[in-house]
Amino acid sequence: MAAHAAPVDALRWPDVARLPRSSRLRTAVAERIVRHALGGLPLYVRLGGHEAGPETIGLGGPRMNIHDPAAFFRRVGVGGLIGFGESYMAGEWDAPDLVAVLTVLATHADRLIPQRLQRLRKAFVRKQPAGQRNTPEGSRDNIHHHYDLSNDLFALFLDETMTYSSAVFRALPSDMSLLADAQRRKIDLLLDAADVGPGTRLLEVGTGWGELAVRAAARGARVHSVTLSAEQRDLARERVRAAGHADAVTIELCDYRRVEGTYDAVVSVEMIEAVGVEFWPEYFRTLDRLVVPGGRVVLQAITMAHDRVLATKDTHTWIQKYIFPGGMIPSLDAVESITRDQTDLRSVRVDGYGAHYAETLRLWRETFTEQADAVDALGFDETFRRMWTFYLAYSEAGFRSGYLDVRQIALARTGGGAR
Repeated sequence: MAAHAAPVDALRWPDVARLPRSSRLRTAVAERIVRHALGGLPLYVRLGGHEAGPETIGLGGPRMNIHDPAAFFRRVGVGGLIGFGESYMAGEWDAPDLVAVLTVLATHADRLIPQRLQRLRKAFVRKQPAGQRNTPEGSRDNIHHHYDLSNDLFALFLDETMTYSSAVFRALPSDMSLLADAQRRKIDLLLDAADVGPGTRLLEVGTGWGELAVRAAARGARVHSVTLSAEQRDLARERVRAAGHADAVTIELCDYRRVEGTYDAVVSVEMIEAVGVEFWPEYFRTLDRLVVPGGRVVLQAITMAHDRVLATKDTHTWIQKYIFPGGMIPSLDAVESITRDQTDLRSVRVDGYGAHYAETLRLWRETFTEQADAVDALGFDETFRRMWTFYLAYSEAGFRSGYLDVRQIALARTGGGAR
């Protein structure tokens, strides 16, 4: 590995600490494809490691510095987009404006590989590992991987509400001082859509760190909130007690499939992304079972186009390997077709806030970067910081390019039909 590369912990990040084995042919094919793709994009790509000096390709635009081309192409040849992310984690490439580079790539994602070479895609794409299926046991492990990292870590870059989902701002762009109010605005929009008020029996699927439960209880609701993260449960309970709502809110470790009873409303914020494609029908049937006739189910969900769901539903991605095991983003079409065919839930309102998520992620990313020393002090190494910087920038680019959106979806239970 090149001398400039970030230090890595071989025990924690073995696939980053060492270069993967690869045939010369595979690496050469990957290099040819990637050079062709980058050369036709509005990027300025600088490849180091040449005796005659750096080589440049691209049409001009945001700058991407590939310090170690041999390692970069080898990783991409073996791992595709997973290798692309691992190469960044290893310090083999960088960018002064990482979001700008990733936004260009996301914008042109559909034509990065020429049509005549699409048949080679299977050779560079991995299948999702069976161990990451979102069974009740698998879901617990997958949630633990991300959300039980450290409450202190999340507190370093989130606002005072400890809300880890898209905010809704009054105006864009914004700044960190306005993020807490924007998160409260988002929560109020969800609670309004669910008709939450005095006496409402509310189920929250996915507790987070408790801000929604606190705001619902302040309206006079009785809240039952479930999570699979012990770290989140413990801090959420503390925050509920501190707000004076312990008598109105219960928070427990419980899989959504095992919740009993009936509720006037169900709210679930950016939790469906952790359900998994094969369990989406069961997820919606469960919400349908738990809400009374005439009640509301309100979701906030990251979404992407349905053709992208179909193209990626069986593939293993960098995000799944390192950030959200078992995660899968749905499409609005999938939500509407499953609820129509398998439940009494019918969509009554959908609002989109993709630009607001891009702004939320920018504020998190910039704050996370500013807190580098504090992240180190918690015991997270430089490779972890590069991994999370890439994750936050990658996500932001998805929303800035329009590849991703985030929706607030209000569903009403009609009380008749398929159950």
